[in-house]
Amino acid sequence: MRKKQFKAESKRLLDLVINSIYTHREIFLRELISNASDAIDKIYYTALTDDSIQFNKEDYYITLSVDKEKRQLTISDSGIGMTKEELEENLGIIARSGSLKFKEENEGKDGVDIIGQFGVGFYSAFLVADTVIVRSKAFGSEFAYEWKSQGIDGYTVTPCEKDSVGSDILITLKENIEDENFDEYLEEYRLRSIVKKYSDFIRYPIKMEITRSELKEGTESEYEDVTKEETINSMVPIWRKNKNELTEEDYQNFYVEKRFGFDQPVRTIHSSIDGNISYNAVLFIPGKTPYDFYTREYEKGLELYSRGVMIMEKCGDLLPDYFSFVKGVVDSEDLSLNISREVLQHDRQLKLIAKNIKTKIKSELIKFMKSDREKYEIFYESFGRQLKYGIYSEFGANKEFLQDLLLFSSSDEKKLVSLKEYVERMKEDQKYIYYAAGQSIERLEKMPQTEMVLDKGFEILYFTEEVDEFAIQTMRAFNEKEFKSVSANDLGLVSEDEEKVEESAENEAIFTSMMEHLSNKVKAVRASKRLKTHPVCLTSEGEVSIEMEKILNAMPSDQEVKAEKILEININHEIFQTVQKAYQDDPEKFALYTDVLYQQALLIEGLPIEDPVAFTNQICKIMK
Repeated sequence: MRKKQFKAESKRLLDLVINSIYTHREIFLRELISNASDAIDKIYYTALTDDSIQFNKEDYYITLSVDKEKRQLTISDSGIGMTKEELEENLGIIARSGSLKFKEENEGKDGVDIIGQFGVGFYSAFLVADTVIVRSKAFGSEFAYEWKSQGIDGYTVTPCEKDSVGSDILITLKENIEDENFDEYLEEYRLRSIVKKYSDFIRYPIKMEITRSELKEGTESEYEDVTKEETINSMVPIWRKNKNELTEEDYQNFYVEKRFGFDQPVRTIHSSIDGNISYNAVLFIPGKTPYDFYTREYEKGLELYSRGVMIMEKCGDLLPDYFSFVKGVVDSEDLSLNISREVLQHDRQLKLIAKNIKTKIKSELIKFMKSDREKYEIFYESFGRQLKYGIYSEFGANKEFLQDLLLFSSSDEKKLVSLKEYVERMKEDQKYIYYAAGQSIERLEKMPQTEMVLDKGFEILYFTEEVDEFAIQTMRAFNEKEFKSVSANDLGLVSEDEEKVEESAENEAIFTSMMEHLSNKVKAVRASKRLKTHPVCLTSEGEVSIEMEKILNAMPSDQEVKAEKILEININHEIFQTVQKAYQDDPEKFALYTDVLYQQALLIEGLPIEDPVAFTNQICKIMK
């Protein structure tokens, strides 16, 4: 018996397979089961054009068996088998795939769907094996042959005894080393978990002897271990079933079974797409935020399958960041895979699937908002922030796509409203969408800056999350209506025909003196056109609002951000009369009143006062 050598390039590729291509050793079982499924497929597709072959699906299956004494795992199939020549051609030359050749020969025939095409998956067995033996008997042949190899050193092909058509792959596991426990691939629970993870939806039964504790016959409390052969895969995935056959309970069970979460999904999306790209998908909108969702540790992505075999546990490329909360699976027969099937080629097919999924998720969320507003608001409470981040990120590239999904609290409705609903209720003479940004609705409702807007009967949106104002400034407008903060210097409300704030040279002199005393703390001091009952407030000019200043300065940074603040004084308030009198009679009191009014404005805005002790002392002086 002469050992045959792999070709030089095959040796290099085998070394690459064992040491570089695959990142997880457990992948070997997925690859060998996929090959076994292909072998059965070949008989099935041959039977479609050969009347002499009777294909009875019950006769075709894959079997896993373990011999712990020999440290041997066997994967058997009742597929088409291989002749001596095919063993040498398919297994003697690495990356020569019998599946690929079969597919090429049957190109154009309906239903030909083969998983393995690259011819390196078989060699993943050497990730865990010292020795690999393949015993195979080809369909229509009287003889069986054994292919045997210990890796790079080469292989032998010899006659052997085998009664049934098909192939047996016998893997003798490597000895355990310090960081690797190869014995785990002899354990029933481990093999079942790998099959469940990667090969649960292979279309043929995967059988294995399972030991369970059962009540001993003739007793009421005595149990014994009973070993029986069981099918350990589901075979038919939920996404290949007709939607009409499935219930909400079916989807919920699948959600729990896949461990997508411990909550109940609030929306299920089941899609079957045929066209330029074909795929099936079952997606879930979770009901609750995962504990790590807003952390760096959270990993987005959908489970990606190709022809029922899991390729990636979390394919992040299928979801934009703003929809990263979506869970589920996608299965496509059109994907171009790399040779290890662990990493996708970033090609047109993947981008098309991702684009379709993104559009589908949005359309379902719009339907969700219209059909079940109460549940949508529960969802939005958990994930609305992520949608707003989506608008703010990528320089606003997604703002038009996402804007219809947003909800905000409202001064009129006392509930969450959409931007569309706000605009539909706008008064004829209202030019802007008004908003107020702050820590809570309770504080915003008391803001002095809201007085004039509310007196006009205009609705105000309340922004209470850090990202809100950043997202809105990125949008700038909705349905051609610009956004305007109630704290903006110009509210666009006072026209020439309306009552204007009385201006005088004396007041201007007072404001100039106040600004000089406050030095560079404010850009200007002005008579307010918005205040009704409050004596003072702060507004701002420029791109950075006062609320944005607070948020940005709370972040780790070496640079302090400053909004261009305007101190507005209500000259119709009785306090201003006190300021006027102090300006004329008592410069020291005038400075004191200026400081106190400025500190009050800071407190109203939730900004820190520079010296709390000095401020309390100033209040005490006034009280005297």
